[in-house]
Amino acid sequence: MKKLINDPAKTVDEGVAGFAAAHPDLVRVVVDPPFAVVRADAPVAGKVGIVSGGGSGHEPLHAGYVGVGMLDAAVPGAMFTSPTPDPILEATKQVDGGAGVLHIVKNYTGDVLNFETAADLALAEGIEVQSVVVDDDVAVKDSLYTAGRRGVAGTLLVEKIAGAAAERGDSLDRVAEVARRVNSQVRSMGLALAPCTVPHAGEPSFELGEDEVEIGIGIHGEPGRERIALEPADRLVDRLIEPILEDLPFQQGDRVVLLVNGMGGTPLSELYIVFRRAAEVLAERGIELARSLVGSYVTSLEMQGVSISVLKVDDELLDLYDAPVHTAALRWGR
Repeated sequence: MKKLINDPAKTVDEGVAGFAAAHPDLVRVVVDPPFAVVRADAPVAGKVGIVSGGGSGHEPLHAGYVGVGMLDAAVPGAMFTSPTPDPILEATKQVDGGAGVLHIVKNYTGDVLNFETAADLALAEGIEVQSVVVDDDVAVKDSLYTAGRRGVAGTLLVEKIAGAAAERGDSLDRVAEVARRVNSQVRSMGLALAPCTVPHAGEPSFELGEDEVEIGIGIHGEPGRERIALEPADRLVDRLIEPILEDLPFQQGDRVVLLVNGMGGTPLSELYIVFRRAAEVLAERGIELARSLVGSYVTSLEMQGVSISVLKVDDELLDLYDAPVHTAALRWGR
């Protein structure tokens, strides 16, 4: 294992410290204790606060999306491990501007349970909290980490659009409704060409032959639908996007945002090859490509692979997607 780390046990702490040092205009870190990354100007009076989080290793998710127009706080757990309720509660308190707080939670058992506990504790302290669970992955119904579908790269789109709704002054009920609508209309699926290595484990999280591809992989290396021999990129893209389009289902005339997301170790040139074919399939189906996003936004350490997310949008969701955002990892309109 070769990684730019010091002590595997300190990887998350040192990485977050470096992130905060690089972006003091955007975030501050609550460190003693518990541990949370908070928007620099939080709490914003009268604005719904938005908190997300989960195991580290998926950067820039979630800390990279703390800032104007997106998250008010992110709570990083240990590598691939949910944060405990205490830091989630602290983040909730740090961003409460009097209008309530929305928790955006990926559908993994530890995340769901710990965010639920933190929400109950916040309520006991007089903070109104609502939660939206993201479950956009169409690959499998249940996994090693979940009951029901996993929350994967579609989380980015939920956070962006809900963040814009909060920034424009929507009520907690309304921001939660928007977040749930995005989750209901986004579908994702991914694949892995090679595994990742968790620092404290020191060995790959799963085994994959040199000529093998795991279709439907999770962002922690969970098994997917099937393991197949390596195929040309276009055929692999078809294996991902066809189940996505069939699941909602997406129909001729729909407008969509297409997200092609790298898993951490995939060159941008290859992501654009994937995007090219995915856009072709949408055009063949009569689906309008309204917006596009290509890059490594929800990763799995250095895993080689890709995921595709397709979000059906209406005028309101598209306006919220386009709304200004200023975070370390996503910014436009300012």
